[in-house]
Amino acid sequence: MSLKPLFADVDWQPVLAAIAAADKILLTTHCNPDGDGIGSQQALYDALIGMGKDVLMHNFDGVPRIYEFLTYADRVTKGAWKAGVQDADLIIALDCGSKGRLGMVDAFYAGAQLLNIDHHVSNKHFGDINIVDARYCATGAMMFDLLIAMDVRLNKTSASGIYAAVLTDTASFRLPNATATVYRMAANLIDAGAEPWPICVNIYESHPLGGLKLLTACLDTLTMRDQKRSAWVHVTHAMYESTGADVEDSEGLIDYARSIDGVEVAVLIRCDENSDNNHNDAWKVSFRGKTTADVGSVAASLGGGGHRHAAGCLMHGSFDEVRLKVEQAVSLILT
Repeated sequence: MSLKPLFADVDWQPVLAAIAAADKILLTTHCNPDGDGIGSQQALYDALIGMGKDVLMHNFDGVPRIYEFLTYADRVTKGAWKAGVQDADLIIALDCGSKGRLGMVDAFYAGAQLLNIDHHVSNKHFGDINIVDARYCATGAMMFDLLIAMDVRLNKTSASGIYAAVLTDTASFRLPNATATVYRMAANLIDAGAEPWPICVNIYESHPLGGLKLLTACLDTLTMRDQKRSAWVHVTHAMYESTGADVEDSEGLIDYARSIDGVEVAVLIRCDENSDNNHNDAWKVSFRGKTTADVGSVAASLGGGGHRHAAGCLMHGSFDEVRLKVEQAVSLILT
């Protein structure tokens, strides 16, 4: 059965030409990668090696535990730079809104063409070639269309990577971006070998005990603002230390705040894992919108980016300083 792309009007020809001309290809994604970045990387890697291409995968932060079940997760190297990586002549950045978010040193890009494939409306178009389309629910969905354009048949490995990407970037098919077309694509992925239940178990039901303890500690910080239309939670270094959890265990915490009846905007402020105290640190701020609130615009006003219903930014200063700035920005869209 021939597959239909989600968006037939996307011009993939520059991507196909760059891939055809490349002798060595490197796939990468943003710092602190999520399911979309990792799943997209895995799917494209499988397609490219199937074509006989020489391909590497290298991320600043590697692969989170919950995505290690994907077939080629153990082939991803990590760091700001790695010997042997710099001789790639084509670097494909997946699901990343800006070059800085890749986290790499300048030597990483030396001599290579940079191809940027992403679905964030806030993308900075930082590549030599840019395929950026906010109509897609996930970069993984872009991989689905790219593989069709490449005339590469889906298999269990590539379909599982795309399914994981779409599953996580649609919040388990709960966001408005989970359209009928997306569900039809999901059916194609399952037909090709993706197994929804094992994928869901690995991503959502394989957390360490420390993760549940962190959830309890995080919910203890819950506060409401803006006539109970915004819900706020935070995570500090001390909370990681007392629970035995780590930054990966903070994934999904914000969804509990968003789930509260009447909440339009949920905010999670967590310490950056590279900071060493709680007084003048870097803080990662995540936003989730429920219906009409555009949290992407809030993140953009604070130097970040993302989507209408899911976005984030990195801020510096004390916790109180950061929270005050974020509170003011959120209140502006809820007044």
